[in-house]
Amino acid sequence: MKSSTSRPRISIDVIPEVRRRLRLAAAKRDLTIRQYVLEAIEERLREDLGDESGGVWTLSGKSDPVLAELWDNPRDSAYDRI
Repeated sequence: MKSSTSRPRISIDVIPEVRRRLRLAAAKRDLTIRQYVLEAIEERLREDLGDESGGVWTLSGKSDPVLAELWDNPRDSAYDRI
């Protein structure tokens, strides 16, 4: 495992009830709270950004509805043929 100095750290404050619920949910899946939260974050990122095979910085209409609106129109379709 890499040392923690090579990875950025994210810290959040939660109310005791959320911490209790996290502990219960993690235990239900036989995971640590850290593992549970990381899996939850990854799942949400896949939902919001799509498959990561293109990388986080891949711009597409699928990953960004505003771009979809700008790019998916008859005028812009001329660029698709280039």
